[in-house]
Amino acid sequence: MSNELPLGYQYSSVYAGIRKIKKDDLSLIVSQPAANAAAVFTQNLVAAAPVVLSRANLKTSRGKVKALIINAGNANCSTRSGMNVAASTVKAAAKHARCTAVEVLPSSTGVIGVELDLKKIKSALPELFAGLSSERFGDVARAIMTTDLVMKTAQATVELKKGKVHIAGMTKGSGMIQPNMATTLGYVLCDAAISVQNLKAILSSAINVSYNRLSVDGDTSTNDTVVLLANGASGIKPNGDELKLIADAITGVMKSLAAQIARDGEGAKKLIRVLVSGAKTEVDAVLIGRAISNSPLVKTAIAGSDPNWGRIICAAGYSGAKFDPSKVDIFLQGKRVCKAGLAAPFDEAKLKLKLDEKDVVIDLRIAGNGKGATEFWTCDFTEGYIEINGSYRT
Repeated sequence: MSNELPLGYQYSSVYAGIRKIKKDDLSLIVSQPAANAAAVFTQNLVAAAPVVLSRANLKTSRGKVKALIINAGNANCSTRSGMNVAASTVKAAAKHARCTAVEVLPSSTGVIGVELDLKKIKSALPELFAGLSSERFGDVARAIMTTDLVMKTAQATVELKKGKVHIAGMTKGSGMIQPNMATTLGYVLCDAAISVQNLKAILSSAINVSYNRLSVDGDTSTNDTVVLLANGASGIKPNGDELKLIADAITGVMKSLAAQIARDGEGAKKLIRVLVSGAKTEVDAVLIGRAISNSPLVKTAIAGSDPNWGRIICAAGYSGAKFDPSKVDIFLQGKRVCKAGLAAPFDEAKLKLKLDEKDVVIDLRIAGNGKGATEFWTCDFTEGYIEINGSYRT
């Protein structure tokens, strides 16, 4: 990470004994001053206790957040003690942060259905708060990881007339990732002064073209949370045009984070970009992009470097989008494999070599006047996915 992190934020992480292996599993982000916030959460009807409490706290505090506290190794979901653990954690953390309980948002990630030991969290809080530092951004980014193989962060700086605005984001996610909030946790921090109303609009727009265009395995988690904070510590309050520049930078950070999740998909060896254009509407384009991204047959074909475009047009066909199959062209790694809905000539051996690359592009184009377009990120399916998820609890 560069030295130009957003001003006014401190970070800390410790090992509280929640994980089976000794690796930091409790982390903290504190804003000074308290930040304005917007957040989106899982659309799963089975929502973890921290999601339920974070939603309520944001509403009660009217979008004011002082601290984020995150544990890994246990989802605190579908347990008898879930709400008590989440509420007691927030209350105890608020005392250390010297703020009200509703200004603390909890997040959890890990195994569902296992009781989370509140004593371990409370015992670790003094050390956690004592370790706060503006230099420990990376420690938190690592501590929130579960099956992730790599830390996922992104940054941007926006230069305005009055000075610089800094944006930094971190995320975790490798499996149980499906569009419409993918187990994903994401935290994007900004040091501009932005109203809660504007933050909500920025996040809604950015999430739609980043995390909501992401799939690893088609599963939507119970704990998905993405929070956007803006604390004004830079002293810069952007005007309308400047706000647009900041919104674009936040969107760029979130797109980077989403793509990093896809690249690090459980067992994945390849990042797949799915491009769709020429659909009648954006909704139709998204339906097609999602169906292709979620298709196990498409994802296994890419894993085997098999240019099986039939699986791609098949997925588009059952997506629910309306289009004329005879107007579909499909490109793999820039090479046309399907023209007007029928096989196009290509050198299979050469294309197979290009499909061995770590970055694969599937490009489906519908001829005509349609303006609907989208971009999705997904990954290939390999034996590694089964190995990881066949023994996740043990």
